[in-house]
Amino acid sequence: MPQDKQTSNAIQNPLGSAPLLPLIAKFAIPSVISMLVGSAYNITDQIFIGHVVGMLGNAATNVAFPTVTLTTGISMLFGLGTAANFSICQGAGDEDEARRYIHTGLTGAAIAGLVIGLVVFVFRNGIAFLCGADPAGDVYPYAVAYLSITSLGLPFHLFTHSSSTIIRADSSPKYSMFCTVSGAVLNVFLDWLFMFPLGMGIRGAASATAISQVASCILALAYYPRFKAFRLSFRELGISSRHMLSSMAAGIPNFCNHMLMMATNIVLNNVLSHYGALSVYGADIPLAVSGVAQKTGMIMVSFAVGIAQGCQPIWGFNLGAKKYSRVKGTYWRAFAASFTIGVIFFAALQLFPRQIISIFGGGSELYFEFAEKYLKIYMLMVSFQNIQPVTVNYFTATGNHIQGLLVSLSRQGLFLIPLLIILPQHMGIDGILYASPIADTMAFIMSVSMVLLSFRKMMPGTVRQD
Repeated sequence: MPQDKQTSNAIQNPLGSAPLLPLIAKFAIPSVISMLVGSAYNITDQIFIGHVVGMLGNAATNVAFPTVTLTTGISMLFGLGTAANFSICQGAGDEDEARRYIHTGLTGAAIAGLVIGLVVFVFRNGIAFLCGADPAGDVYPYAVAYLSITSLGLPFHLFTHSSSTIIRADSSPKYSMFCTVSGAVLNVFLDWLFMFPLGMGIRGAASATAISQVASCILALAYYPRFKAFRLSFRELGISSRHMLSSMAAGIPNFCNHMLMMATNIVLNNVLSHYGALSVYGADIPLAVSGVAQKTGMIMVSFAVGIAQGCQPIWGFNLGAKKYSRVKGTYWRAFAASFTIGVIFFAALQLFPRQIISIFGGGSELYFEFAEKYLKIYMLMVSFQNIQPVTVNYFTATGNHIQGLLVSLSRQGLFLIPLLIILPQHMGIDGILYASPIADTMAFIMSVSMVLLSFRKMMPGTVRQD
């Protein structure tokens, strides 16, 4: 493409010319709200279930949670990869390629959603067992009941999550937020309706989640006839193997990160059940506490992921326009915001652990004793956790797929899972708690080192505007 046309395209588009802080805020704030409200699907279920069903219900949702992580990871494989390539093509002024990426990404997300929903529904009994529920135990029937209904909403969740990233990349962050917020608000209302007036218990919470996911998906579909960058035609939907492979290569770091999160959740559930049974806490208390802590952590990570996804179009466009100073400046601003939020959460978890855990229902004194210990130790280095999603999204958006993959593998795959297996053998259930802060610290060091190395390789920006 001629240099003068590329430069003109970068200047005309605010992604390449607007001041960074207001630009990041414009894209990141709606993205953060979307992530936070998206987390509400699981958090509100956990709160209502904790107060209506009790500790066993909290444990059951923790058992079912890996399926949500899996679905979200697959959605990123299509959504983030498609959005990253779309933004790069837009920055380079190549509309035809951008169009092909969108058509392929949407088709792939729809097919993947149907497959994952069917697999979870058919194998829900085995999935509950794999994720830590003993078929002879009290948690198992609750987990199977929850999975049997939420599996029906997974295809819609996957397509909506993929679409939200694409819609945001099309310079419509507010509409992307609207899709998620609307579904979450509906979910809260239906949780109350199904669980209190109708008395449906855990099945009511699962039904509320599935119905709300359908509603969000309908809103996402309604956007595409009004796509801003160019006119989309549903007749042109289909899969181009070249564009699919390219998008999957761009999205695979985030996908692998979520797969490892799922694997970590499964390993964590099983070691908590095993070593919990050997301790004074028993098998059910650690499983329930872990589920509550995981939902609490989702709130913090939602900030970091939202900021990172909001920065994705800025990174991709400016890389395509060769404005490297803006790429670097965007990363450091995202780093500072995410780290600051992590410090705030660290203080809250250390100072108010019992109050936080009480939001999700009551339990015995032994339950609260373990919960306070879990939040204070397992989540000791939460401020470091936020840097990994920012760094993974940075590498994804800038086409550094190998680096993104390595960072995405670092916390869960290279460090946390081995530590979860090794430390409890020497320290009992306390070893499980100390595995997380050690892994967080090691992953943080690795992430920052790789980013600094990538910055050194960048040429000076052809147009400098910070």
